[in-house]
Amino acid sequence: MLALGIDPGIGITGYGFVRERDDGGLEHVTYGVIKTPPEMPLPERLQAIYAGVDALVREFEPDSAAVEKLLFGRNVTTAMAVGQARGVTLLALVDNNLSIDEYTPATIKQAVAGYGNANKGQVQDMVRLLLNLDDIPRPDDAADALAVAITHLYASRHQRLIEDS
Repeated sequence: MLALGIDPGIGITGYGFVRERDDGGLEHVTYGVIKTPPEMPLPERLQAIYAGVDALVREFEPDSAAVEKLLFGRNVTTAMAVGQARGVTLLALVDNNLSIDEYTPATIKQAVAGYGNANKGQVQDMVRLLLNLDDIPRPDDAADALAVAITHLYASRHQRLIEDS
């Protein structure tokens, strides 16, 4: 099973493709970011994110996708822009007929690091270990997206086990 994980953002949207092997292990396929410059008008930034996600899905043909849920912080303006980026990301996935799941940051930390309050470094190091990578993926948004994909594969595996019992 090939999963696409996405860490949405207006300036940087991280993506990561992770495959579950037949032996149950995980392997990364690719990861990276979609960047939009701050001087670009918001509608064009959203269009670029949509186009980038759409192109990735068409190229790699994942079986399913997962997106990190947005938690509102103190900066409402930033949260709104991230919410809009998240919206066009979801639209691109739905337009490609992908099933989509969403996970909170605490759920992702729990699944990847075993602790819902793990710090960013702990999660990123576990991503490196779980995917047998030499280095922590950079930038951080790409590592976060891989963590989303890993969480999704773990949750999917758990759901299959429940359905099979």
